[in-house]
Parts: sequence; C-alpha cells; structure tokens
Amino acid sequence: MSWNSVNHILGCLQIESQLEEQPLQIILRLWTEVVGEAIAAHTQPLLIQRGVLRVATPSAAWAQNLAFERRRLLVKINAVVPSPLKDIRFSTAGWQSSQANTTIETTASPQEHPSYLGSTDLSSRDRTINQNAHAAFEHWARKINKRSQTLPLCPQCQCPTPPGELERWQLCSLCIAKQFK
Repeated sequence: MSWNSVNHILGCLQIESQLEEQPLQIILRLWTEVVGEAIAAHTQPLLIQRGVLRVATPSAAWAQNLAFERRRLLVKINAVVPSPLKDIRFSTAGWQSSQANTTIETTASPQEHPSYLGSTDLSSRDRTINQNAHAAFEHWARKINKRSQTLPLCPQCQCPTPPGELERWQLCSLCIAKQFK
C-alpha cells in the first residue's frame, strides 16, 4: 500500500467527479460563458431529454429569436459537453418556476402596498373570543367603522379609501377594478 498526499487524493477525486458530471450540470455551470451574459440573463436551461436541451425564456419573442440562433449555440454547447446534444428547444414553459427565487427576493413589504393603513392596535379586549357569529360580526363592524372614520373618501363612490390608493389611482381599488371589466 502506497501513501499518497492529501492533495494528490483530492486531485484524483476532483478529476473523477468531473468525469461523472452530467451534461446538464456542465451546461448549468458554464451557461453564461457559453451563450454570453445577455442571453444568459434571459434564459434558464431546464433539462436534457433524448439529446434535446430544453431552455426556458421569459417571453415568446425571446424563444423565437433564440430559435434562429440554436445551431450556433448548439455548436458552442457541444464543445463543452462530453456527449453531443441533438438540438435545443426554447420555450416560456418553466420560466416562472425557474425564477421563483428572484420573485421572493423582490416582493414588496406590506407597508409599500397602496391599501396599507398602518399598524393595527391589537389590545387585549380585541383578542376576546366572541360567543357567536353575530357578536363576532358586530365586533368586526365596529372596528372597521372606527378605522374608516379617518380615511379620505373615494371621489367616485364616496367610500372610505386608504390614502395610498387615492395617490396611486385617484380612486378606490373597487372603482378602478370596475373600469377594467
């Protein structure tokens, strides 16, 4: 049994892992280098199925434009994968799920929503459990009425409206929604 250094063993393991790396993993790792930053920003490789790479795009226009470039891109991709691909298909299918992480990061806080009314005062008397549905409704109605007294009125329907809605749309959200019917 020979004694090898740790660096030698790690080097062998790295070479072995690269040999076992699947084509999709290679494509995902090198995607930006292969297709360029502009295309990489608007595409996401999803899977390889029967030698065809499926790539998600944000719009049908991107998918169509990239379809014209697929032969050129296929040559570049086949240069980095161990087994050559037959074709590339671009589609909007799968774009939403591939972009789920960015949507979560860019979601606005509730305070930025036009209908936000500010923090609500939850005193101990508000937390009492009502005995029946009628009492619960009465409690809710009193609370909404009290909150609505200080709100400005919608110019169209005269309903109390959060100030953010009036700033954004000049009407309440219900009147705006009726306009888009």
